[in-house]
Amino acid sequence: MIDLARVRADTPGVEYVVHFNNAGAALPPRQVVAAVVEHLQREAEIGGYEAAAERKDRSEHTYDALAQLLGAGRDEIAVVENATRAWDMAFYAFRFQPGDRILTGRAEYASNWIALKQVTDRTGATIEVVPDDESGQIDVAALERLIDERVKLVSLVHVPTQSGLVNPAAKVGRVTRAAGVPLLLDACQSIGQLPVDVNEIGCDIMSGAGRKFLRGPRATGFLYVRRDLIERLEPPLLDMHAAEWQQDGSYRIRDDARRFENWETNYASKIGLGAAVDYALEVGIENGWERIRTLATRLRAELSALADVTVLDRGAVLGATVTFAVAGLPAAEVQRRLAVERINVSVMDAASARLDFDPRGLDEAVRSSVHYYNSDEEIDLLVDAVRRARTG
Repeated sequence: MIDLARVRADTPGVEYVVHFNNAGAALPPRQVVAAVVEHLQREAEIGGYEAAAERKDRSEHTYDALAQLLGAGRDEIAVVENATRAWDMAFYAFRFQPGDRILTGRAEYASNWIALKQVTDRTGATIEVVPDDESGQIDVAALERLIDERVKLVSLVHVPTQSGLVNPAAKVGRVTRAAGVPLLLDACQSIGQLPVDVNEIGCDIMSGAGRKFLRGPRATGFLYVRRDLIERLEPPLLDMHAAEWQQDGSYRIRDDARRFENWETNYASKIGLGAAVDYALEVGIENGWERIRTLATRLRAELSALADVTVLDRGAVLGATVTFAVAGLPAAEVQRRLAVERINVSVMDAASARLDFDPRGLDEAVRSSVHYYNSDEEIDLLVDAVRRARTG
């Protein structure tokens, strides 16, 4: 389904590295690089404001592309500088009170948890963690039992940063929609990796990143907010883009999702994000997801077959990220030894995933993450490098 020769030809980075850090930042296709560089060059030629005006259709196209990707309306999309800021702008718009409850799962991301804790400490609301089921994913039945009239928000990480788990977002969405409770979905790792449709999932808010499986520029992210929820959420920060100063000294907040944006933006990267979404849609999200699962399944099997190597992923459905540990070898040392061979992986520590790692007694893990442009030969190189890393 994937024309591997074509997508690798479109990816200059594969000539330099064996890249298994796609959950951190994927290698961008040349089309994305060209879109960014061409806009920066135009800014240098005629000025930043002038280039933005001249190419307004390109930056506006990014909203259309994201809307198509998500099954949303373009007025439900905000483009911001990263996924965490997108998540924050929505979350901090809620007004919690003492006695309110927020439910989250064990896949929760560190930055999200810190925001949850800051707000609940300030307001007197509480955070409650929904247990996992026997497979390691969020227990949907337990979630349903926990929801009552005091639950004001459910926060769910679709695909966590620290493992290959894919949480059953659509099942969670059916529960929250039936209960009338907003679902805030962190899709940072799932966007571009697997099909994500906001209507099929039933989420009310979704945050996502450009640099990961969408293969876009760094410092790009987006926020989706369901149309009938937008005007009920006042962003924690406003400026002259998000609102308009009125003659009587008041202000009027705009009525679309761009109320969550700010005036100054990196137009080159914003255009690059649109190019990345276009490329993902052209390749086909379903096609990419099929290849990603095939590669990741093979990688898990071959790593599991190595002596002294433990694959750590849990979940009924597993995706691109393959986490593992090598007995007697710190994760950072595994990363260093692979980097010598120009193989990119990353390290996850417990501070990023305490609700998951701490109960399992894990301090760290090596995180490898495949993408559809990775080859079978690159899987062989990674497995062989891990085998040799065990012996120094």
